[in-house]
Amino acid sequence: MTRLTLRIDFGPEDAIGPGKIRLLELLAETGSIAAAGRAMDMSYRRAWLLVAALNGMFREPVVATKLGGKAGGGAEITPFGADVIARYRDMERLAKAAIAPHLTELEAALKRS
Repeated sequence: MTRLTLRIDFGPEDAIGPGKIRLLELLAETGSIAAAGRAMDMSYRRAWLLVAALNGMFREPVVATKLGGKAGGGAEITPFGADVIARYRDMERLAKAAIAPHLTELEAALKRS
């Protein structure tokens, strides 16, 4: 199945793609960096590093964390983080619509085994 993968490079160090966006979506659902990472089969450390990279990428944080303790810790998507997710998904939808005819033609030209 042919699919488009959108990756936005903001420079040599900063990028957003389907993995980081999915991590943010899962974090929004679970309220936990660890749970979001587990859902993607990644370590807590890897998930935490990706969240830290996202928070360091923009002037505003995309994720707010709460320290553990009696009430427990956790994390939540900030309003800006929700906007990042929505903009990415909108750009993805627009890109798919724009290239659909080209993908159809390329798929028709594929050698099938």
